[in-house]
Amino acid sequence: MKNKSREIVIDSILRPKKEHKLPKVMSKEEVKKVIDATHNTKHKTMLMLAYSCGLRVSELASMKLKNIDSSRMLVMIEQGKGRKDRVVSLSEKMLQQLRQYYVEYKPDKWLFEGSERGKHINTRTIQRVFNNSVEAVGITKNVTFHSLRHSYATHMLEAGVDLRFIQELLGHQSSKTTEIYTHVSVQSLRKITNPLDQL
Repeated sequence: MKNKSREIVIDSILRPKKEHKLPKVMSKEEVKKVIDATHNTKHKTMLMLAYSCGLRVSELASMKLKNIDSSRMLVMIEQGKGRKDRVVSLSEKMLQQLRQYYVEYKPDKWLFEGSERGKHINTRTIQRVFNNSVEAVGITKNVTFHSLRHSYATHMLEAGVDLRFIQELLGHQSSKTTEIYTHVSVQSLRKITNPLDQL
């Protein structure tokens, strides 16, 4: 026989509220400093591509040479999060950097090959490259490789790009995920008049 006093009704238990943290975003100046401090051509190209296309670290690592369409100035991101393909624009500056990188490294299948023949670069290696460059320029705020993607989205929003378009570029299934960038956009905050200035 069940002990009724010990029965627990699951629905009555209050679940702790999920923590909502704002994404860690770097300014354009900070992104430029990090890229400029990365002197190795391969490493610089990786960071530039991640920022200019809003890539996740796994998407950057598994990027193939065939995904760069220089004739249409597009980058195809295959099977991103949620197994969804998407297309982003390829900047002229990025194309020049990719050409310089190709001449020097001559990648075959994977755009960024790993130390092991026939395999792409490890995500941990990419993260270490980013961390080393951040440390080199003395950025003390707690940023991660994913901050390049957050910065891309925020800077696009500040440049006046429609939120729904940014949602497509990032590959977000829900617009709610993209809306978080409205909370970190400096441009939006600057439009608000501080009450102190009205005294």
